[in-house]
Amino acid sequence: MRKVGLNKRLAPVVGWLVVVAMPFFLGFTTVTLIISEAYPRYQYSNPNFPEDRFGFTQEERLELALVAVGYLQRREPAEEVIYLLEQQRIPGSDEPLYNEREIGHMTDVKRVTDAIRRGTQIAGFIVAAGLVFLLMRPETRPAAYLALWRGGLATTAVLLVIALFILLGWSIFFVQFHELLFPPGTWTFSYSDSLIRLFPEKFWFDLGVLLSAGTLVEGVLVAAIGYFLKRRHREQGI
Repeated sequence: MRKVGLNKRLAPVVGWLVVVAMPFFLGFTTVTLIISEAYPRYQYSNPNFPEDRFGFTQEERLELALVAVGYLQRREPAEEVIYLLEQQRIPGSDEPLYNEREIGHMTDVKRVTDAIRRGTQIAGFIVAAGLVFLLMRPETRPAAYLALWRGGLATTAVLLVIALFILLGWSIFFVQFHELLFPPGTWTFSYSDSLIRLFPEKFWFDLGVLLSAGTLVEGVLVAAIGYFLKRRHREQGI
């Protein structure tokens, strides 16, 4: 009986941990999944994707971009695999594809993506362990259903705000996002620099929309599952 009482007292705390971790888990998971070859392949095959006015063909851009994606997917620290970008050359020449500022920024980008990957694992552990703890015993299962519902709602609310910000104030969002994650002055480049030629603004705008919409849908689904389970539990009186 003492153990049952302790579990019931812990249930609300564990439930709120799940709620807080859920938006991070869903959002970071979406980011991790989208860092793949599929997204640049889609963009460069899109007839509405802007051409490079300085001469790269879409095929060249895709080939070069896939190296950058592969670099971000590597598990090693940025400093150990940055050579993948340093050794790239502008097609048809022996000139480095990226200048020193671009290499420095891509080092920072990988540090951020690696941190997001670690954040996904931590948030995923909290969500999974919390739900297992709550679902193992009948007396704490309602707290699990409530945590799912609240976590889904929290994710939905956060992503609605982000999605509206992207759609209504993309320029401000883009600047503030970079200022938050990268040292000032390290993430702005000339239109003739390779990073801008390979990844123009449309690439990032569409990515922002996809990430926010995908995570928003995930939040709605989690909230719906939590609501359904909570209602079924109440109706069946179990």
